[in-house]
Amino acid sequence: MTLSKAKLNKEYVINSISGEESMVKFLFSLGCYEGEKVTIISKVATNYIINIKDSRYGIDEAVAKIIQVA
Repeated sequence: MTLSKAKLNKEYVINSISGEESMVKFLFSLGCYEGEKVTIISKVATNYIINIKDSRYGIDEAVAKIIQVA
């Protein structure tokens, strides 16, 4: 399932990230990579606030759709 379909305040594990190489590298620099835990803190319209490694980041729905979680 993609992160865009995940429930709020539930912890998920990232399975894979697909997309352009530059986007994958950007997400890796945030600590978003396979095996890492991620939680959606809030969703407003098409914007998400996510928690990775005790840090919060804002991403849009297009980015949330390329992150596969379990």
